[in-house]
Amino acid sequence: MSGFFGVASKENCVFDLYFGTDYHSHLGTRRAGMAVYDDREGFNRAIHNIENAPFRTKFDKEVERMRGHLGIGCISDYEPQPLIIRSHHGTFSIMTIGKINNTDEIVKKLLSTSPTHFLEMSGGDINATELVATIINQKDNLIEGIQFAQQIIDGSMSIVIMTSKGILAARDKMGRTPITLGRKEDAYCLAFESFSYLNLGYSPLRDLGPGEIVVMTPDGIQTLAAPGKEMRICTFLWIYYGYPSSSYEGISVEQMRYNCGAALARRDADSVRPDIVAGVPDSGTAHAIGYANTSGIPYSRPFIKYTPTWPRSFMPTMQSQRNLIAKMKLIPVHDLIRDKSLLLIDDSIVRGTQLRETTEFLYRSGAREVHVRPACPPLLYGCKYLNFSRSTSDMELITRRVIKEMEGSDKYPNLTRYADPDSEQYHEMVNRICKQMNFTSLRYHRLDDMVESVGLDRCKLCTYCWDGRE
Repeated sequence: MSGFFGVASKENCVFDLYFGTDYHSHLGTRRAGMAVYDDREGFNRAIHNIENAPFRTKFDKEVERMRGHLGIGCISDYEPQPLIIRSHHGTFSIMTIGKINNTDEIVKKLLSTSPTHFLEMSGGDINATELVATIINQKDNLIEGIQFAQQIIDGSMSIVIMTSKGILAARDKMGRTPITLGRKEDAYCLAFESFSYLNLGYSPLRDLGPGEIVVMTPDGIQTLAAPGKEMRICTFLWIYYGYPSSSYEGISVEQMRYNCGAALARRDADSVRPDIVAGVPDSGTAHAIGYANTSGIPYSRPFIKYTPTWPRSFMPTMQSQRNLIAKMKLIPVHDLIRDKSLLLIDDSIVRGTQLRETTEFLYRSGAREVHVRPACPPLLYGCKYLNFSRSTSDMELITRRVIKEMEGSDKYPNLTRYADPDSEQYHEMVNRICKQMNFTSLRYHRLDDMVESVGLDRCKLCTYCWDGRE
């Protein structure tokens, strides 16, 4: 995943750019960058590794030395960006959010039709943002290039380009990720997270529509390509990735999570009666509060997330190390665990490793029962559109491993029946996961309840990872 921020101001924009970008730190763990344009100094850029230090400590010197009235900044899980590109379009800076599934196919075609080359990153991969820039450069102007890139990319791609004249912003063609606009006197901004500009004095302006392209200057924002009619915004943004104070398509993340917890509680009515309800910090907390408020069961914090030196942006990229760090960050409160029946809400179960270790830790700390309620349905498919998971195969998902046990093979099982919460196969899958994870009971959030918790029409939501619906 990645997050970005952009500013067009009649004054020096670096202060706003620095803090606006920093407010996206929860969306990326590896690289961060800022690029600015000044009429006298031209383009200037800085990129730093943020795996072992937060954004602000790496870029505090840039705030003093960089200057410009146009600026873009990005925090990324993968590729370094924004990049500065020199082409027949002139010099521009570019940053992206999305996922390209057909990289090899596109690269092969580009290499065979034009004298181009790509710089490999340390892992041997091609920088996706560089690839997008190369695609754009195949066309006569930036607008046609952006639309061409979004047309041939299998996946999803939102694009921001800064030229010497302004900042172009293009939301991906199905609107799977957001781009929101803000304004204040003498300045305009764009962002992934809608809360990121509020403390900087900006007021919300509007969200870009799917596939919409705008140009932002210090004097205003103009639409260059009208939005499409279809939208499939990622539902997982509300469940997990979105920051609690954000809103997408006018729907509050925090409120949606309360709604999720309330729906889980209504499904649980009279079936379990734990002593306390708890959320796995941080993304499970609001779901748990919604459950507690609706059920009347007390909300409590039987373990605390230690954040002074372990915020999310410090998480390493290796899964084994991530599991260890996740375990180290949770500190028990034994007086709230011992001899208690706990109902625990997490945002989701992906591989199951961390939640199983958390459950074992609760039992070792004296818990009598651990009932688990994930805030979304069982994940059956790896995401094709966003890099929200580091899974390299669908078989890393605990659901798919259990289904393989049930089917005797991982070759084309009928996953539709495993997505149906009223089917025998679904209940058998859930029972097996519950047993493997050593939960007292397990009940997933139903897809229909989750969609209702968001409040948008289902046709506007991407639910691919749960039901395979594109």
